[in-house]
Amino acid sequence: MSLQQAPAFQELVAPEGWHTVDIISDLHLQADRPATVEAWRGYLQTTPADALFILGDLFEVWVGDDAAALPGFEAQCAALLREAATRRPIFFMHGNRDFLLGQDFASRAGITLLADPTVLAFMQQRWVLSHGDALCLEDTEYLRFREQVRSPAWQQAVLAQPLEQRRALARSVRSQSEARQREPDMVWADVDNPAARDWLRQAGSQVFIHGHTHRPAVHDLGDGLQRIVLSDWDVDAHPPRAQVLCLSNTGARRVDLR
Repeated sequence: MSLQQAPAFQELVAPEGWHTVDIISDLHLQADRPATVEAWRGYLQTTPADALFILGDLFEVWVGDDAAALPGFEAQCAALLREAATRRPIFFMHGNRDFLLGQDFASRAGITLLADPTVLAFMQQRWVLSHGDALCLEDTEYLRFREQVRSPAWQQAVLAQPLEQRRALARSVRSQSEARQREPDMVWADVDNPAARDWLRQAGSQVFIHGHTHRPAVHDLGDGLQRIVLSDWDVDAHPPRAQVLCLSNTGARRVDLR
């Protein structure tokens, strides 16, 4: 299997005043899952971190920034982010559910958009941050879909449609996704370890942090290299899931909020 060629790495050098950094992903926020939304609200209001990085799929679906200009769930989320961003910088990286989130919403919410991947230089280490879906190399069908929906032409065509039409399309895609997940022979692709090693070598890093797969773990890639997988959030699950990865001068540790 050929390795995924890494794009140019965006680099973010942490200011000297940062002592702790929080990283989360895959909250899949939606109006009909209020418990998870409330857990996120409480976290934003209480975390002592100096910066927050959201590595994709903050939202279950995103149909366009104009949705946040109207009263409703998207506008409420923008307000929560904007209030939290007055206390610490918040960085957002696109996932496979919210790739249509754009600069208009980022400005409204007071957050900074990040390229995927990004290298975070923090505490004498270089951490490679990614949503992770680009390295699920065995899922060739998804990668073809990803290439299509990340193209400017496709996004412009979709965003030109009326908002309600986009909402209907999102509901249809979500229903299809849920049906696919219930298939008994469904096999979920994982991040390709050789590709992750290749990205780390190109970035001059030892640690690759990503979400997307919902399989929290630490993978030893050999030669001192690691792949840290973030947890998704679902407060209604049994047991509930709401986890943060905290980076500091002692390394990376997981904190369970539930």
